[in-house]
Order: sequence, then C-alpha cells, then structure tokens
Amino acid sequence: MLLGGSREREKQFLPFVFCKFIGRRRVAMLLLVALALLVFTLGSFVTSKENNSPNIAQRIGSLVPYGNQLAGDSVALIISGAKTTHKNRDSFTKNNVTRSDGNRNQHPPPPPPALINKVFSPSHHPCEHFAFPPPPPPGLRRPGPRPCPVCYLPVEQAIASMPSSPSQSPVLQNLTYVRDENPVKTELHGGSDFGGYPSLKERNDSFEIKESMKVHCGFVEGTRPGSQSGFDFDEADLAELEQFHEVIVASAIFGNYDVIQRPRNISKAARKNIPFYMFVDEETEAYMKNSSILNSNKRVGLWRIVVVRNIPYSDARRNGKVPKLLLHRIFPNVRYSIWLDGKLQLVVDPYQILERFLWRQNATFAISRHYRRFDVFVEAEANKAAAKYNNASIDYQIEFYKNEGLTPYSEAKLPITSDVPEGCVIIREHIPITNLFGCLWFNEVDRFTSRDQLSFSTVRDKVMAKINWSVNMFLDCERRNFVIQAYHRDILEQMASPGAAKTQHSLALPGTSFAGKNTRKKSSFSKRGKGNKRSSSRHHRKVTVGNKDPSSF
Repeated sequence: MLLGGSREREKQFLPFVFCKFIGRRRVAMLLLVALALLVFTLGSFVTSKENNSPNIAQRIGSLVPYGNQLAGDSVALIISGAKTTHKNRDSFTKNNVTRSDGNRNQHPPPPPPALINKVFSPSHHPCEHFAFPPPPPPGLRRPGPRPCPVCYLPVEQAIASMPSSPSQSPVLQNLTYVRDENPVKTELHGGSDFGGYPSLKERNDSFEIKESMKVHCGFVEGTRPGSQSGFDFDEADLAELEQFHEVIVASAIFGNYDVIQRPRNISKAARKNIPFYMFVDEETEAYMKNSSILNSNKRVGLWRIVVVRNIPYSDARRNGKVPKLLLHRIFPNVRYSIWLDGKLQLVVDPYQILERFLWRQNATFAISRHYRRFDVFVEAEANKAAAKYNNASIDYQIEFYKNEGLTPYSEAKLPITSDVPEGCVIIREHIPITNLFGCLWFNEVDRFTSRDQLSFSTVRDKVMAKINWSVNMFLDCERRNFVIQAYHRDILEQMASPGAAKTQHSLALPGTSFAGKNTRKKSSFSKRGKGNKRSSSRHHRKVTVGNKDPSSF
C-alpha cells in the first residue's frame, strides 16, 4: 500500500514539475501546435483520397463555384450533367464520336480520322489522369467567374496530334450557297439584303440534312464573298484570305468598340504558320491610324488588320457576327479556326487549344457554356434586364422558338449540359456539317435579334435531331484559362476620365446603365443601304461588382 501511494504521488508530481519549469503558456502552445498538425495531416489525407477517387467527375461538375456561387438550382443540374459528359473528358480518344446518317445499309459509318506522327498511345496520354483541384469551401465567398486549370500538351506534341485528314462530315458531303443579286423581302419579319431574306419554308428546309444542300449563308450578292457582296475587302486582302492555311485565328472590332488585345505566349511554330486576322471597319481603322496604332504594313503585333468596306448593318455588334459565324465563307481554304471576340487576349498557343478542345475530344465544333445560366428563357430575361436589345424583339424570338418546341433546360436534356453558350470563343474544323451549322446559326441572328446566345440551342438541337453530331460545350472556367477579358472601350474611357473615381463607384451599383454617356449610341432600328437593316443599341452595358466582363449577363 505504501509503494502504491508513492507511485500515485509521483504521477501527480511530474506534471506539476513539468508545468512549473516549462510554463503553462508554453504547454498550451505546444498542445495547440500538436492539434494543428493533426488537423493538417487529416485534411491532407482526405484531399488526397478525394483526388484519387473515381468520382472525380462530380468535382468537375461542381466547378460552378469557379464561376459564381449564386447559380442556384442550376448547380445541381451541372453536377448531374458532368457525371455523364465529363467521365472521360481528358482521355485521348476514348470518347470517339460515331458518325452515321442513320441508314447503315446505304451509308456505313466512316472510320475515325487518323492521326499523324503520334508520339504516345491513346492509353498513355499525358493528361489522362489530370484532375481539377477541389473547389473553394462553400462558405468562402469568391464572387465572379474565374479560370480553372487546364492540361495542355507541349506545343510539339500538340502539333503532332493534328489529324492528317479532315474529319468525316455526317450525311452532308456537298454544301453550296444561295446567290441572289436582287434579294427581295417577301415576309413581314426579319432578314436583310446581306442574308437574302430566306423564307420560313426555306429556313425549315435548311434543317433537313441531306447529302447535298444549298442554303442561304450571307454574301448572297456579288461574285464571291468579299467582292461586291456587302462585306467587302480590298483586292490584296481578298487574295490573302483565299490562301490555304491549316489553322487561323480571327477576331473583329467594329464601331471602334474594343481596344485591340495582343496575343501572348505564342510559340515560334504558331508565329510562323498561323496567321492572325483582325477585321475592322473604316471607323475603327481611322481611329487606329490617328492613334498611331496602325501603320502602313497593316499589322498590330501578330494581328494582320483587314479593313471591311460596305458593312451591311448599322449595328456594330451585328456586323461582328458575320466573321464570327461565317469564317468558312471568308476563308474557303482553311482547315481549323479559332474565333475570339475583340475584347479577348489570347494567352495560350493555338495548337494547344486545338488539341485540348477538338483533337483530344475527336470533336469538330467547340464552344464554352455560360458560367452561370443554362436556360434560354433565363438568358432572354437577363438580356432584357441588361438592355442588350429591344425587349419586344427578344420576346418575339423566344415566343417563336417556344411555339417550335423550345422548353426550359432540365435534366431530361442530358447529356447536353447547357442551352446557353458563352459565345466569345468558337473553335472548329471547317467541314460541311460545321459550315452548315455556322450558316444556320447566322440565319437566325439575321432573322431575329443579334443575341446569338438565344438562337444557339435551337440550331444545335434541330441539327442533332437529324444526324449523329454534337458540340463540345466545355466549362467557361476553362475558356478563361486561355483568354483574358478586357472592358469595352467606352467603359475604359470612363474609368480613365477625370471623374474616374465617381465612375468606378457607379459601376458598382446594380442596374447602372451607360446609355446616354456615350454620344456614339444609335437607336435600336434604322435604315441603311438598299433594304431595312435592323440593328440594336450598340453600347448598352451593365457591370456588377466583382465581374469585369460587362457582357456576361
């Protein structure tokens, strides 16, 4: 008993001596450090386990926080959609698209395109095991869309991945275009001289995909696109645009609307082999000359400036839709193109972008989806709230599509994950089916409003209903990885004015509009040239706190 009592006193005495000599505060600090190390170790273990989990597709779908945490119920839709569409998104050729016209007896499906000089096997692609990092914690408020990591191949390997032959175009093999020297408007609503006023019957027939087709596709007048066609180029430029190129990058600034952005991080191979074309109207050309931006060699950095004469519309944004959607008509001998809106700066090599979003996916058309909205009806209301176009025209277009069968986006549309693109970047291969898609999309923009986000899903779904073809709609945060968005010129000028502090404060107010602050604004509808050329207000823009993209409403 005496021995037991002695040991008990020792147990009580040792902590007392330890605390007395070391100090209670130091003991508390040591305990806190030990606890922090334990939490860090457990957190690292959980993160490592999640990154190695086979359900990484769920995390890819939850990248909505990279865009905006206010997406609401759309988050659930995008997560469930990602489970289907992104399960193998970074494997090299596991998701080969089977192209067939639906009649196997008469038209057997063609084989997938062969690849030239492959430096790795499909099962050992360097990006095969790439995974997005986990999103920020739900409670951490990080407003505004942001970029996310993208796995690109080195430029040399990306070039080696370029298909040696064009992809097979499902069903459609021969596409020609309507020419009409004297187009006449036969119906009450929509169309232009430049587009040729296709009737509703001609519009509906153009969605019946056949082996040979002839459709309206702009440039209906003149001997060839760019020559007396209402969207004309100088002879020297016209000869340049008709040259063969494997890849081109194109953009446009009309109405002096944007500040030209110079590409960065472009490889020597791309600088040598890929031309960069910037289309401008005479107003923008005059400004660039007066500002000493443009000299006699017609170049600004990598951009070759191409001046457009006799522009068909009085609305600068509508004129920008011509090269954006009809590049295949301006460049008849090009294999691949990357379109950038004038406000964007390219910061990744074009070969790497093509490999990542076309060749690796075995796709022929790629566009990012909107970072926040997935429903056309919601997009229409946002356009109206932001005064992007005449509200009555938007309502007419949506009602027209609704009568054709357009429904709100829902899980029933999976594996399609969105009906609303962020259309400022388009990556595509110039083959008959993608050329037709560009024509039909442009015809909708010409007939209805210039807001191409509203018509995209209607054209896509009508084409997909007829043939086995799809669009690669990748995440908007991936787009923001290879382009940097700038403000439009009118907003930059306000921010640089003597009252910049006051202006910046006004930018933070929800619902602030810049209409009336720019003397160059025009009305929604006007007449120009031979026919009625519809237009929308050119510079209505709104900006919200934490979002530097004034057109992302």
